[in-house]
Amino acid sequence: MMPGAGTPDGTGDDVHRPSPSRLFILRPIATTLLMIAVLVAGFVGYTLLPQAALPEVDYPTIQVTTLYPGASPDVMTSAVTSPLERQFGQMPGLAQMWSVSSGGASVLTLRFNLALSLDVAEQEVQAAINAASSVLPTDLPQPPVYAKINPADAPVITLGLTSDSLPLTTLYDLADTRLTQKLSQVSGVGLVTLAGGHKPAVRVTVNTRALAALGLGMEAVRTAIAAANVNTPKGSIDAVQQAFTIDANDQLQSPEEYRRLIVAFSNGAPVRLGQVATVETAPENAWQSALINGKPGIVINVQRQPGANVIKVVDAMHALLPGLQKQLPAAARLEVLSDRTITIRAAIADVSFELVLAVALVVLVIFVFLRSARATFIPATAVPLALVGTFAAMYLFGFSINTLTLMALTIATGFVVDDAIVMIENISRYIEAGETPLRAARKGAAQIGFTIISLTVSLLAVLIPLLFMGDVVGRLFREFAITLAVAIVISAVVSLTFTPMLSARLLRHVPEARQGRLFHATGAAFDRMSAAYARSLRWVLDREGWFLLLAVGTLVVTALLYVLIPKGFFPTQDTGMIQATTLAPQQLSYGAVIERQQRLVDALAKDPAVASITAVAGIDGVNTTINTGRLLISLKPLAQRGLRVGPIIGRSMTSPAATPTSSASPPPVPPTWRAPMPCSRRGLRHCRNSRA
Repeated sequence: MMPGAGTPDGTGDDVHRPSPSRLFILRPIATTLLMIAVLVAGFVGYTLLPQAALPEVDYPTIQVTTLYPGASPDVMTSAVTSPLERQFGQMPGLAQMWSVSSGGASVLTLRFNLALSLDVAEQEVQAAINAASSVLPTDLPQPPVYAKINPADAPVITLGLTSDSLPLTTLYDLADTRLTQKLSQVSGVGLVTLAGGHKPAVRVTVNTRALAALGLGMEAVRTAIAAANVNTPKGSIDAVQQAFTIDANDQLQSPEEYRRLIVAFSNGAPVRLGQVATVETAPENAWQSALINGKPGIVINVQRQPGANVIKVVDAMHALLPGLQKQLPAAARLEVLSDRTITIRAAIADVSFELVLAVALVVLVIFVFLRSARATFIPATAVPLALVGTFAAMYLFGFSINTLTLMALTIATGFVVDDAIVMIENISRYIEAGETPLRAARKGAAQIGFTIISLTVSLLAVLIPLLFMGDVVGRLFREFAITLAVAIVISAVVSLTFTPMLSARLLRHVPEARQGRLFHATGAAFDRMSAAYARSLRWVLDREGWFLLLAVGTLVVTALLYVLIPKGFFPTQDTGMIQATTLAPQQLSYGAVIERQQRLVDALAKDPAVASITAVAGIDGVNTTINTGRLLISLKPLAQRGLRVGPIIGRSMTSPAATPTSSASPPPVPPTWRAPMPCSRRGLRHCRNSRA
């Protein structure tokens, strides 16, 4: 018996050293059940985790929009923007504020300190709006509206409603009363908005000549219309036996009711509104429009709730669309214009494949070097246990499955197996020296336990800068850092509990003479590799000066490349979409802007790389002036484009369709645009498959 060795049951002096693994080695069933519990919790957490492109960043930025149709930019600045700025400037935690005042619209953007919760900032903004209501114009069509601005607020899916025969007012009514109600009821949907809306209203166009001939002014028409639409209490009748409440609705509903409205009396005869004005059903805001593949329509943007699974939300939308189409008139068409989940699905599929591939390669490398199926099985179990168990912690922390958390798991694949290999190596050393597997496991685990804990702490120390990083970058990479840290901690726990327990039950000493051909072949290869390394090391040590110069040169080249290499926040990728902003000269009328927008859309539609185009123009809270517009260009899969992405806008702008027909009008201003960037091969393949 070796010195210090005890009985085969492991009762010698050396095995009584304090060890965190001792209890787990002696209780194999309890240890196995504990690992099964970790595995089950991880699978349950995986099914409950939402999916997203990036971690959700609750950046405290709020945008306040006030619409005042007919007001000039000067009036908007003095009557709306300035009073709101004075109130907002008193809010604690406000870091930055800027505003844009244009004809009929005022947009204020408020950015708060990152330490301030967005919910608290929202309450402060609402209180400031309420305080400013007394100094705002009394005839505002609606009070100022605020909205949170977050990266997650981008529409997850955009729908288009068009028709060849139905008017836009009817389409808007269908979208507002039927589609938005159904879409809002889908689980995970946070907001449904309409763009290019033509809300039905009664529009009165006054004939000023007829009005002047009767000796009346515009104020008489305005007063008569306002007085006829005052819906106020009328009182009640309280008799001896019964009581009645007078209920009369003063709201005029149809153009015919407005035409019969008496504006004034001239020579004893009533002057009705229909005599001095044209009354018809028309859009409430005539300075808004949306083009869907060149045709007027209504754009429906769907945003998800914070924390909702974007993939499930969009899948539920696609399942709901056939039923919604059946509820619409036959002349109305509902189609999907853009689907944000195409790139999300491709990105998650790519990273998931890389994660599985990394696990397989790690297990293969372990088998090649350990040359034993039993020894390979032990660290191979540590990898899925650590990775799957991390999903349960991610759910508890409120994380999501995104590219950064999956990247953390991919990186962790190499880390989580190190502890198990170190543990197996130390236990195998005692088994080869003649110890029983149980005793070898207890002695090896007792000796290597502190080493594994120190390795884990050192790896966690590397992540401390990411954990305490501030601003938006810190919020984005916090999920990455915590996910990686949790995977490392779980791997250390598995290596201190499950790995030594399996080693005590599975590892056996097999003499070299009884090993198979694979063992001897790989052993000879390793010997030759070691000999080659020794020769190369001696050659390098004989030329120390040259290699020191090479090391200094490498350092200089590295610093130079760091300066020259392009830098960015995230790796570029091809999303298959282009967002563009059009800007026309300020002196152009709204009709001229729409005409140019139409020509631009027609020119872009002829490009072989374009799949669909959505264009929105007019003041709607996002566009602050009449002469601005937005374009959302969806591209075909890369294999079907037949050209590069960059020249699309430039070539379309120089085409005859985009050139003004009148030389007297000012030349069009080319739109600013942000093009998608090239993506990886697998990502493109997934994008092509998803789009198909």
